[in-house]
Amino acid sequence: MTSTRLLRILAWLLLLGLVIVTAGPIGWRPVTPLPAQIERAVALLIIGFVFALAYPRHIWLVALLVFGTTIVLEILQVFEPSRHGRVVDAAVKLVGGAVGLTAGSLVNRYGRH
Repeated sequence: MTSTRLLRILAWLLLLGLVIVTAGPIGWRPVTPLPAQIERAVALLIIGFVFALAYPRHIWLVALLVFGTTIVLEILQVFEPSRHGRVVDAAVKLVGGAVGLTAGSLVNRYGRH
């Protein structure tokens, strides 16, 4: 299996994991010693980074996927009784995703040979 194929599988599994822990009850959310906003930013940073590496020729579609999913999931939290969707949380996630996408794009352009 090629590294690109493995990256694509990993990217989709990470996104699936995000959907499960974000749209599900609060008890499904993993807890780390980090502040919640850092957790959110890092999670989306990793997802954006892996998607950018996995789909280097489709960065705009990947960005639409990462940002669109982030916004939709934040809205869905409004309908989950144990969760709350907030604009500040969405903003933190979007910034994390943007940093990840940018870093992945830079690695694709300058770091992978």
